[in-house]
Amino acid sequence: MKGRSMRRRSLIAVAALVLGLAACGSEESSNPDTLKVGVSPVPHGEILRYVKDNLAAAEGLKIEIVEFNDYIQPNVALSEKQLDANYFQHIPYLEEEVASKGYKFTALEPVHIEPLGVYSKTVKTLAEVPSGGVVGIPNDPSNSGRALALLAKNGLITLKDGVGVKATEKDITANPKNLQFKALEAAQLPRSLEDTAISVINGNYAIETGLKPATDALALETGEDNPYANLVVVRAGDETDARVVKLEKLLHSAEVKKFVEDKYQGSVLAAF
Repeated sequence: MKGRSMRRRSLIAVAALVLGLAACGSEESSNPDTLKVGVSPVPHGEILRYVKDNLAAAEGLKIEIVEFNDYIQPNVALSEKQLDANYFQHIPYLEEEVASKGYKFTALEPVHIEPLGVYSKTVKTLAEVPSGGVVGIPNDPSNSGRALALLAKNGLITLKDGVGVKATEKDITANPKNLQFKALEAAQLPRSLEDTAISVINGNYAIETGLKPATDALALETGEDNPYANLVVVRAGDETDARVVKLEKLLHSAEVKKFVEDKYQGSVLAAF
C-alpha cells in the first residue's frame, strides 16, 4: 500500500508540473503585446531584429520573428493565423497572391526596396553575354516581368510597347542574342549562376548568398519610381491593432532609415 501511495503522489506531482508548464506556455503565447511576424531572413529579418533589439522596448512592444526561405509560406501562415503579420513582399506580388488565393490582407506603408539585379560568374559586362546564352529569371509572374523589363532597359531584349513589368516571354519582340530564358524559383537563382550566362536575382537572395548588389550587379534597378517596395502585410482589419501601429511607427523611423543606409550601402534602399 505504501508503494502504491508513493507512486500516486509522484504521478500527481508530475501532472501538476505538466499543467503548470502548459499554463506558462499558454500565457506567453497569448501575450497581447507580442507580435509574431514572418520574414525573409535578409534583409527583412535583419531590419526587424534591429527594431526588436533597439527600439521596440521603448514602445512596449514585443516581437517574435519567424523566418521563411520561400515566398509562399509567409502568406499561408498569415492566412491561417499562425502569424500576426508578415514582412517579405511587395505590392505586385501581394496582388497576385490575393487574386489567385483569395487572401483578405491589407498592405501597410513601404519600408524598403531590394533592387533586382543582373549577375554573372562568366561575364563582366552585359555586352559580353554570348549568343544563345542562358538567362535565369524568377518564375513568379510579378518578378519575371520585372526581370524582363530590366533586361529590356539594358538593351538585351525589346518588349512590346506598354507592357512594362507585366511582360512575359511572349511580349519579347526582339532578342538579338537569341537568349534562352530559364524560369526558376527566386530562391534558386543564386545557385543558377553556375549554369547560366547571367541570372536576374531578387535583392534579398543576392545578399543572402554573399552578393553585393551595389557593386556586383551588372545592371541594377534604381529606387526612383520603383513599385516594388517591400512592406508589412496583415489580415484585413488588423491594421489598427495597437501592436501593428507601433511596429509601423518603428519601421518608418529615422533610426531604421539610418540602419538600412549604413548596413547595406545602397544594396537595399529605404522607401520612406
